[in-house]
Amino acid sequence: MTADLLAPLDLAFWNLESAEHPMHLGALGIFSAHSPAAGAHAADLLAARAAGVPGLRMRIRDVWQPLPAALRRPLAFGGAAREADPDFDPLNHVRLHAPTADFHAVAGRLMGCPLERDRPPWEAHVLPGEDGVCFAVLFKFHHALADGLRALTLAAGVMDPMDMPPPRPRPAAAPRALVPDVRDLPAMMRGALSDVSRALDIGAAVARSSLDVRSTPALTCEPSGTRRTAGVVLDLDDVHRVRKTVGGTVNDVLIAVVAGALRRWLDERGDGSEGVAPRALIPVSKRRPRTAYPQGNRLSGYLIRLPVDDPDPLARLASVRDAMDRNKDAGPNRGAGAVALLADHVPALAHRLGGPLVGQAARLWFDLLVTSVPLPSLGLKLGGHPLTAVFPFAPLAPGHSLAVAVSTYRGSVHYGLVADAEAVPDLDLFATAVSKEVATLIKACRS
Repeated sequence: MTADLLAPLDLAFWNLESAEHPMHLGALGIFSAHSPAAGAHAADLLAARAAGVPGLRMRIRDVWQPLPAALRRPLAFGGAAREADPDFDPLNHVRLHAPTADFHAVAGRLMGCPLERDRPPWEAHVLPGEDGVCFAVLFKFHHALADGLRALTLAAGVMDPMDMPPPRPRPAAAPRALVPDVRDLPAMMRGALSDVSRALDIGAAVARSSLDVRSTPALTCEPSGTRRTAGVVLDLDDVHRVRKTVGGTVNDVLIAVVAGALRRWLDERGDGSEGVAPRALIPVSKRRPRTAYPQGNRLSGYLIRLPVDDPDPLARLASVRDAMDRNKDAGPNRGAGAVALLADHVPALAHRLGGPLVGQAARLWFDLLVTSVPLPSLGLKLGGHPLTAVFPFAPLAPGHSLAVAVSTYRGSVHYGLVADAEAVPDLDLFATAVSKEVATLIKACRS
């Protein structure tokens, strides 16, 4: 049986996890149903198809000695490896629940439950609707197993087949000798010095990011281990209407919507938005096009201040656009948001021992995660039942009370909201604020 050492960032996610802060991604898909038995049929299909998706058979095992297949990696000690589970049983990962009238209520409870670490770290929960005309599937994937794009690939593997061209095969990597060729040393030294310079730049940017502007206690909390979810669906045409009027990108508009919703939410709940400019981490995928299939995470990020304290919706959007443009000009390899790249410079044993401390430092580095997960424009189906909506869920960082994930699918924008259930009992109020903010932007564009 062969095993593959976790990349440093995957290992960091594996060791950041605690009972109060499970490190799994989620996605709640809503399907239309042809009959009340559609949910049960979907559960059977998922279990049957999961056995044929190699990535779903992979478990993560702690490694305290170098593996023979990994001798070319010097940091195996204290790490973890991904390997096929010889006892993999899909029935342990696909669960059919009782009918419910509130998919998000059930999804919130399930998102608070960590995945079992001694078998492949993923689950699919099928939630039949009480009305019999729809059902939902909640997918959960540990962040050490997959980032958003990889999780999408794994989930698509159990959907109905689509006529899509296969991904281009990657060229086989040339084997590397245990002792480097002396002719390569100058280039290796230049690369090492460049890495050190980049690491120092990122560290300095992280330090600067924690200064000055006030955040808000509403976005931080002592962890309760509970979760609450909510979803918002917007018309993508409305987002494009704003973008075409004021410029920028769709993502700029979607982030500005979050800033405006936070302002409305804080004011309505009595916390106040004056002087508040929380730091938002915007993950950036470093995968090349059509290479979502490799295992593990390929992530960097941008860090921006959300102009929550600005009362002008168009000024908020302009501020977000300028901040994102500055990040793009600098690139995803520098700046405070690229701190995930520092994982590559940390020994595996340090990830194991320092994971909890790094997790607790998250609230000093950023206040809110706002991530975007692209979905294929083609209609997805399960057992012939069309996927009508999908709400992505991001894991909560330690000390954070709210995380926002966004996907666009077939002409709609879907915001998936995850919160600490005790710290944010009014998550539906924030969801309503998201919808109202889009209307506010459209009205401002017409003025």
